[in-house]
Amino acid sequence: MNRKGFTLIELLIVVVIIGILAAIAIPKFANTKAKAYLASMKSDLRNLVTAEEAYFADSVKYSGTASCTTPPTPNTVNFCVTTGNNLGGPTVNGGGWSATITNNNLTNPVVTCSIFINLAADPANIATKEGEPACK
Repeated sequence: MNRKGFTLIELLIVVVIIGILAAIAIPKFANTKAKAYLASMKSDLRNLVTAEEAYFADSVKYSGTASCTTPPTPNTVNFCVTTGNNLGGPTVNGGGWSATITNNNLTNPVVTCSIFINLAADPANIATKEGEPACK
């Protein structure tokens, strides 16, 4: 007899190979998503530095509040965070400021990123270099 098609063994082998590939790929994908969330938080902090310095150039002082409104609210930095990110600050202290940021998707464990400008140290004890965002 001349039969066409796949045997049950051949189909089972293909399913097992696909399962092995999926078991390898899914954890890599989850790790990539976490890295993307961290990159968005660091990017928001760098953009906040730009917005604060622009405000400082206009007002000769830093702003302690950030808002995402049009037109901008008086005495605030016009700054919008990425969806899912939560900005803490900016907090003005003397001649400088600091800010922290978290993401709604990084909850186990909670990751906080921080940045500071013109301060001796980061009040949140996360960032170690001025103007460079760091996460913990």
